[in-house]
Amino acid sequence: MKMDQEAIKKVIPHRDPMLLVTTVEELTPGEAITATFYVDPSREIFKGHFPGEPVLPGVYSVECMAQTADILLLSTERYAGKIPLFLGINNVRFQRKILPGDTIEIHARLASERAEKAIATCSAEIYNHGELAATGDVTLAMR
Repeated sequence: MKMDQEAIKKVIPHRDPMLLVTTVEELTPGEAITATFYVDPSREIFKGHFPGEPVLPGVYSVECMAQTADILLLSTERYAGKIPLFLGINNVRFQRKILPGDTIEIHARLASERAEKAIATCSAEIYNHGELAATGDVTLAMR
């Protein structure tokens, strides 16, 4: 299942400037997802991170992973319409810079779930120009 940004907005509550998923390329609800994010060079963050040598902050990479996981989970019937809350991040590693103008590819898959508490952990990876840029596990509560 493919989604553009308007379709994504029907699934998750995030909006600009905090909507950090541009498209969904593949989606098996509750199982796995591949999404993209275009790193727009005009984003305000690049004025200060870092002047003359802008780099996407690592926290934005983590948020991209979390929002991709949000779409994965909120696209299921059991979580549709819920608000995803970030409970934690683990095992985050950054291997490659993400620069203004890049389009990154984010992969996420369900790693574990406590359905009775509506809590799920997703493992995620970010690729930039086909190379691994970041990895991590995000835990979310659906409320």
